[in-house]
Amino acid sequence: MVSHSGLLTVMERAARKAAPRLRRDFGEVQHLQVSRKGPADFVSMADQRAERTLYDELLKARPDWGFLMEEGGEIVGDPDKPRWIIDPLDGTSNFLHGVPHFAISIGVQEPKLGGGWGEITTGLVYQPLTDESYWAEKNRGAWQQDRRLRVSARRDLADSLIATGIPYLGHGDLSQWTRIFGAVAPEVAGVRRFGAASLDLAHVAAGRYDGFWESDLSPWDVAAGMLLVREAGGFVTDFRGGDRCIERREFIAGNDVIHSKLHKLVASALR
Repeated sequence: MVSHSGLLTVMERAARKAAPRLRRDFGEVQHLQVSRKGPADFVSMADQRAERTLYDELLKARPDWGFLMEEGGEIVGDPDKPRWIIDPLDGTSNFLHGVPHFAISIGVQEPKLGGGWGEITTGLVYQPLTDESYWAEKNRGAWQQDRRLRVSARRDLADSLIATGIPYLGHGDLSQWTRIFGAVAPEVAGVRRFGAASLDLAHVAAGRYDGFWESDLSPWDVAAGMLLVREAGGFVTDFRGGDRCIERREFIAGNDVIHSKLHKLVASALR
């Protein structure tokens, strides 16, 4: 059985401590009246409670590290030490509507010499309802529990299942997405939108999806998932094929061949 590093053990312990409350809150939200006020406020509290648990556990383990969090924003730590990137509830809209597809995502980002932030070196995506734990460490591979993950071996788009995210109220560029979808959809076996980018990328790493594209994502949505795909033998780039995904908020993922073909379709759609 593969063993966790001490750092990964800290991350998994924090996620598993936050998970029971999320499961209880998910059970409660299914019974709430679906109105604009009640469930939204309830889910916001669930999000914040989970983030607080993660923050407390991770701070206790690494008191000099900084944080970048969906709810709490940036908390500066020692500039020479890594920082945590946390999404306590990726898939909030699913959670709100009683759809059992959401995750906790935790990434570790290293500082650059001279300032700024560099690569992600450790990542965890944990699904509280299914108890699926996807994790990766730089140069140690990607894993689901103790099973090694590899990206899909498919080479033909016609056989490929591709994941994406669809722009919605106040988020994303619908015109751009429509052009990309128009280029990709006729070439592939199917396109899926499940509403949690961290799990989409984990499923690319596991070979369930053959590829993925999305834009307008935040670092906490993708930090852990990007590392999972790369450590599973895949590629993640921006829409130009470069390595400025987080800066540009553009993401294409897949194995070497599917990624290349997706990139060409996306590039042609955006010309």
